[in-house]
Amino acid sequence: MKIIVTSLFVQDQDKALEFYSEKLGFVKKHDVPMGKFRWITLVSPDALDGTELLLEPNEHPAAKEYQKKIVAEGIPATMFGVADIHQEYKRLLENGVKFTMEPTKMGESTIAVFDDTCGNLIQIVQQ
Repeated sequence: MKIIVTSLFVQDQDKALEFYSEKLGFVKKHDVPMGKFRWITLVSPDALDGTELLLEPNEHPAAKEYQKKIVAEGIPATMFGVADIHQEYKRLLENGVKFTMEPTKMGESTIAVFDDTCGNLIQIVQQ
């Protein structure tokens, strides 16, 4: 068994697709109409057959409440691994990404947190 898709609630699929592809550099793998919404997944450019990130509409009231509460508590919705957090932090800042936490050493890892503009805090980590 392996993880093939993981989802992230987003307030606006088009805005999320733009942010995750243009600002972060993920590659769109699927964009399939599904009634009112779309099945939009992205992958890492260096792992085109790897785990897909599904941009899941937060239309359900429980999804909206969950998203709102974890952001209010400062809890990242997910985590992405990076090889060099300081280099990635600089690249993302240059792309206009707003961070809520600069790279910070936490035990054996260094983490940073940014706002994805779609209702989530996202953590990057270098281990």
